[in-house]
Amino acid sequence: MTATATMTRFNYPTRIHYGSGARRLVASAMQENKWKHALIVTDRGVVKLPFMTEFKGNLEQSGLKADIFSEIWGNPVKSQVMAGVNAYKTSRAELIIAVGGGAALDVAKAIALMINHPGDLFDYEDGKPGALPINKAIPPIFALPTTAGTGSEVGRSAVVSDDVTKVKKIIFDPKLLPAQVFVDPELTLNLPAEVTATTGMDALTHLIESFLAVGFHPMADGIALEGIRLCAENLARCVAMAKNPPRDREEFLHVRGMMMNAAYMGAVSFQKGLGVTHSCAHALSTVCDTHHGMANAVLLPYTMKFNAKAVPERFVRMAQAAGLSPATPEAFIKWTIELRKQTGIPHTLKDIGVQESQLPNLVEVALQDGCHQCNPCPVSEEDFRQIYKAAFEGKV
Repeated sequence: MTATATMTRFNYPTRIHYGSGARRLVASAMQENKWKHALIVTDRGVVKLPFMTEFKGNLEQSGLKADIFSEIWGNPVKSQVMAGVNAYKTSRAELIIAVGGGAALDVAKAIALMINHPGDLFDYEDGKPGALPINKAIPPIFALPTTAGTGSEVGRSAVVSDDVTKVKKIIFDPKLLPAQVFVDPELTLNLPAEVTATTGMDALTHLIESFLAVGFHPMADGIALEGIRLCAENLARCVAMAKNPPRDREEFLHVRGMMMNAAYMGAVSFQKGLGVTHSCAHALSTVCDTHHGMANAVLLPYTMKFNAKAVPERFVRMAQAAGLSPATPEAFIKWTIELRKQTGIPHTLKDIGVQESQLPNLVEVALQDGCHQCNPCPVSEEDFRQIYKAAFEGKV
């Protein structure tokens, strides 16, 4: 299949090329902008995949130069960013091509920020008193997502942890939004079922929490509801196909592609805000080094039970988007539990290795996280304690 056979292009919130083979359009996009040298930023797993050799070779066959920085793994930390900054400056590249999941994409944005900005990365933390201004040139970024989860390819922020404390820091600026995004479902065809499940549940959590977040933002709400519909139709199918790939490759590409759309729709919609699920999940990543998508997936029914009493009418609308009948808050929460079963997500925090002795620390960290400030109802220290207790014991 050629890169232009089924290609769709649109601009929201940035230039997006969507379709099988979209990665093969990167070379021409570089040439159109007269860029000749790129640093590909990816992670230790993706760099070993066959398509990376093909992708780099395609750039070189087009007369372009591409170096690779792939020292990214796990939840991204500042030291990975600074190693990437050194790689960029050593290579004398003109732009960054970010290839991978949320970790690689976030690190790529942070690298771009630190090319021309002085001081420490966390001097630019969003909301930090006395934070340094982001007022210097930032190298252009192209993004090629290889998962359908964070939607970082259309985001304006990077989430990076402190190497020592593991506390997540958010760096935000509109200039961090990638200049062009190449959404290629072929890049996700070989994604393992477990990664498909956890990243897909991450996307769903973004969509749900943004729809529930306080504030008036009808555009974000509309995008969130459509994204929930796409997840309801495709997430379980996508995981099943990852376990047993169908003979119909085009069907697989379609389902994978719809989940990639849902993922970046989640990232667009959560500019409205997130909520208690993310505060709880961020704490899990900090205290237990839990994968972010897994943390969201395990916590979701418990946090939704907490929120349902505050905005039941919103749960009805989400249930309708998911195609449930009856469309009730109870049906929606039950659906999230069933979806987790279908996709192989564990039911409790205990199932993913969390120790009961860690719960007080989780509460403390979650309470300090800013995401729950946008939750549809206030979340107290005791509320966090009860949510974690329920998630540990499996009582929805």
